[in-house]
Amino acid sequence: SSRGDAMRGLAVFISDIRNCKSKEAESKRINKELANIRSKFKGDKTLDGYSKKKYVCKLLFIFLLGHDIDFGHMEAVNLLSSNKYTEKQIGYLFISVLVSSNSDLMKLIIQNIKNDISSPKPVHVNLALHCIANIGSVEMSEAFGQEVPKLLVSAHASASVKQSAALCLLRLIRTLPEAMTYAEWASRVIHLLNDQHMWLTAATSLIHTLSQLSPGDYKGCVSLAVSRLSRIVTSTYTDLQDYTYYFVPAPWLSVKLLRLLQCYPVPEEPAVRGRLVECLETILNKCQEPPKSKKVQHSNSKNAVLFEAINLIIHIDSEPNLLVRACNQLGQFLQHRETNLRYLALESMCLLAGSEFSADAVKKHRETVINALKTERDVSVRQRAVDLLYAMCDKTNSEEIVAEMLAYLKKADYAIREEMVLKVAILSEKYASDYTWYVDTILKLIRVAGDYVSEEVWHRVIQIVINRDDAQGYAAKTVFENLQAPACHENMVKVGGYILGEFGNLIAGDERSSPLVQFNLLHSKFHLCTPSTRALLLSTYIKFINLFPEIKPTIQNVLQNNNQLRNADVELQQRALEYSQLSSITSQDVLATVLEEMPPFPERESSILAKLKKKKPASVQVSLVGCFISTYVSVQVSLVGDTLMDAFDDVLTLPADLGESPSTESTEHANRPNGLAKKIISPGFLLRFKLIHFKNLLIFADTIPTGSKGMRGLEFFFGVLFENALIQVGVKCEFKEQYGRVGLFFGNKTGNQLQNFAAAVSLGPEHQGKINVATQKEPPSQIDGGAQVQHFINLECISMFSGSPNLQLRYQHSSAPQQVTLKLPVIINKFMEGVDMNSGDFFSRWKQLGQPTQETQKIFQARHPIDTEAARTKLTGFGMCALTNVDPNPENLVGSGIIKTKTSQIGCLLRLEPNKQAKMYRLTVRSSVGEAAALICSMLEE
Repeated sequence: SSRGDAMRGLAVFISDIRNCKSKEAESKRINKELANIRSKFKGDKTLDGYSKKKYVCKLLFIFLLGHDIDFGHMEAVNLLSSNKYTEKQIGYLFISVLVSSNSDLMKLIIQNIKNDISSPKPVHVNLALHCIANIGSVEMSEAFGQEVPKLLVSAHASASVKQSAALCLLRLIRTLPEAMTYAEWASRVIHLLNDQHMWLTAATSLIHTLSQLSPGDYKGCVSLAVSRLSRIVTSTYTDLQDYTYYFVPAPWLSVKLLRLLQCYPVPEEPAVRGRLVECLETILNKCQEPPKSKKVQHSNSKNAVLFEAINLIIHIDSEPNLLVRACNQLGQFLQHRETNLRYLALESMCLLAGSEFSADAVKKHRETVINALKTERDVSVRQRAVDLLYAMCDKTNSEEIVAEMLAYLKKADYAIREEMVLKVAILSEKYASDYTWYVDTILKLIRVAGDYVSEEVWHRVIQIVINRDDAQGYAAKTVFENLQAPACHENMVKVGGYILGEFGNLIAGDERSSPLVQFNLLHSKFHLCTPSTRALLLSTYIKFINLFPEIKPTIQNVLQNNNQLRNADVELQQRALEYSQLSSITSQDVLATVLEEMPPFPERESSILAKLKKKKPASVQVSLVGCFISTYVSVQVSLVGDTLMDAFDDVLTLPADLGESPSTESTEHANRPNGLAKKIISPGFLLRFKLIHFKNLLIFADTIPTGSKGMRGLEFFFGVLFENALIQVGVKCEFKEQYGRVGLFFGNKTGNQLQNFAAAVSLGPEHQGKINVATQKEPPSQIDGGAQVQHFINLECISMFSGSPNLQLRYQHSSAPQQVTLKLPVIINKFMEGVDMNSGDFFSRWKQLGQPTQETQKIFQARHPIDTEAARTKLTGFGMCALTNVDPNPENLVGSGIIKTKTSQIGCLLRLEPNKQAKMYRLTVRSSVGEAAALICSMLEE
């Protein structure tokens, strides 16, 4: 009615508020209106629907002005029972905005929503679905998780109801993934892709999320998505041509379909694969055509489809022609006037640089990228240009790229300087054919950006110089020359002190760098340095006494000076006193033994690379593709019952209780040259091997997210699995949902051929029927001397399992048969994905899992001092989501996760309660499957 639509009283009230001249006048008018509404609700029990709607609307308006509303909720709920659309609409609007998800009225609201969902009127059904999605609580998910899918696949529901149902179900699943039984609805939901209505965009978003949560059940969507995409982008069809947006047919649906296809590997069926390749070629071809409109909407929609198609091409990574064409297309955007296009082109080319098929095509654009680094005004685009230069760098262009990055570093934005320093240091080390060039580069790096050179960088250059006899003399000469500069950064003093203390004798023959000149040069910097650097220089001085006995009195005068012996810094005072006594009371032979030259470091992974991984894992992952074995260090493995192995901290992020922090040790060691008495020497910065239970190595292995769109839940695990005098076995694992892919790299360390080579995965009785194993790429039967071959295995977790499968290696070396049995790094927590939830949701779910069979609890002794942050890191590395601000006791840790298997989704909740006084832990794990709770509890205890 016109009366129902007008609500004149509401219009008058809004007009009065707008006419108020001051805040006080507005508050007075609002308080008067609130008093009037309150009296109407309390006094007049016969208010009609129109009046209730009007007053509820006023309350909504007052709330939007920033005032608290503490009444009117019941009246809004009563409006839901009205048969008039406008009254029901206002009731649902008020509830969506003002009713809390834990309100006492929620049960009554849910009952009214159930009535409207079953209504024959589509508008009423839509209102109910919108309200469910807007509230989106766990209670709503549990109440309607099985009801909304029925509307979605109903033959009688209108297109608008199906669209609302798809979006509503998407919200419920994101709130509570277990709300829907995925397998039950899979076949019918997948076939929604055949629908002719435009609400298909909403359905595609839903199927995309379902494919991420349960890829096995929804893998049938691939062929339908390819078919639908083909009908959209191929000109011979007119499917959805009515939904053309600025001459681009259904661009947003195309984007969602392309994103959906990135959830699965390339289709195996030749027809489907051929059709998909045809679609991608068509998209690339259309982007070469002249634009049909000059409006920005046309170019935006056209480029949206193009970039998502390129992401899919990168994901497939098996079509050389498409990858090269995609690279060439992106190259055209590198000089586009639109900043966003330049940024996206650089970002996508970083990924293409990691593919063996398109790496060379990316390198052709090197000059354009370098020019962008010099002329680009937007800092984010310059940062992507740095990332791309880093990704495309190899032995042929490393010197040029490093030189350009160093030149840019002088004027680079402060926000990206530290990352650039790490990348320059990594590239100069990785591609150094001449170590004199490496030394020059790092020293120039310190000169240009000394404040941003972390300890890892100068520690690493010292380690390499000590290991390379041919670089020691040059390093000493070069660092001596750099120290003569009037303005010398403190990091240069550290490097100079360390190198001259070890190898200053190599340049002492020249009178321009005589022992006394070296000492005076270093000591002239002493008073300008921080205490930690002064401590290092004192260690250098005692080294000089051993190297150059002729300047011993001069150095002893410095050590015995009151400024040192009575220094307020305890470390400096102790060093000065100990070094003074050491030089005075010991014989020359003892002194030479104590202060002998630093021994070579065992080869290991660069600590700079480890730091860059933590800082920017996606970029590092791109650079590691194809060079896994060369990057990671050899690890000596000692099989004791096939369960123990030696490993070291820098290869993987191990539990904190297995050893001290490598960074702490590195700093300590760098400040004290090796060869001092045991009381003085710190063992850090020397590689320390530890004996670790293999299961712990697997459980807490470092995970590196890809950062790719549509790849949530994907994790990587890198490591050297086994090595002896004959063979090295490296492993790279990828896990997503219930799927896993294990890449094995076999390197022949000998000069002779390994013959009759065979590798096979063997499943024990405890794994039969629980893990599917399929070999993707078999290794060759012979491995030439010094060669490396690959072996890829695909895995699928069918149901819960314990332990890990075995890898059997058999081969012959010099006619002698060899056999090795290894444990593959495949355990149940690799198929776990963390789930974030708030306190209310956690404890609500915790109470639901209260059956005795669903809980496992263990109380055990802490082996090391209790550290909450270290325990939180372990939980995250295990696969759980470590929840914050959930447990009332801040010392307790809680976590949640879902184990993804083909047959089920197993929810797991965890609570870890430390007792620091007793040095004990109480670990409680609850799961919908009792076996999972017991297994996870046992694994975490170990």
